[in-house]
Amino acid sequence: MDSAGLTLKLLLVGDSAVGKSSLLLRFTDGSFEPCLKPTIVIGVDFKVKRMVVDGRAVQLAIWDTAGQERFRTLTPSYYRGAQGVVLVYDVTRKDTFTGLESWLNELEMYTTGSNIVKMLVGNKTDQPDREVERREGLQFARKHSLLFIETSAKTQDGVQHAFEELVIKILQTPGVWRKRAEKRGVQLMESSTQQEKNLCGAYCPLA
Repeated sequence: MDSAGLTLKLLLVGDSAVGKSSLLLRFTDGSFEPCLKPTIVIGVDFKVKRMVVDGRAVQLAIWDTAGQERFRTLTPSYYRGAQGVVLVYDVTRKDTFTGLESWLNELEMYTTGSNIVKMLVGNKTDQPDREVERREGLQFARKHSLLFIETSAKTQDGVQHAFEELVIKILQTPGVWRKRAEKRGVQLMESSTQQEKNLCGAYCPLA
């Protein structure tokens, strides 16, 4: 199957206020807002991004699932059918790093394919008082077979590269998307207009 026009479902997960929504806004709109509000209305935000990776046209349907514990019961349905997951932590908050194990456990429970591509992202590298060193993130990623990169949604450092690397890895793993590509593409295209009307447009604070 030619991947031209392929739609991929990606998820952003992680604790509250690690900068998931700021990463999404920076990647999809090329902007940054320092006073974004948490994604709290229904626990998810949704954006579409079209890009060309290695000469292939790809449409990304990116879901920003809220990290607040009270929304955990809403997220299982959003995991289903995803080809890629970005696990985000805040390099200035150790607790968001130590909480990654629980997010991985949730992924194992709800993702339909064991070969789903996962990327670990250490965000807010522009901030002082780092509590999680790069080597710690790298070691965790190696332990769990995750892609790894550090980013700053504020300065945009690493943001574009993170999503490009994730998509490249997905495209290099046909089993992740081949069986669901056409079905998911139709479903997402049909529902995207209504989803965007219903979903929250507020964003999590970066700081």
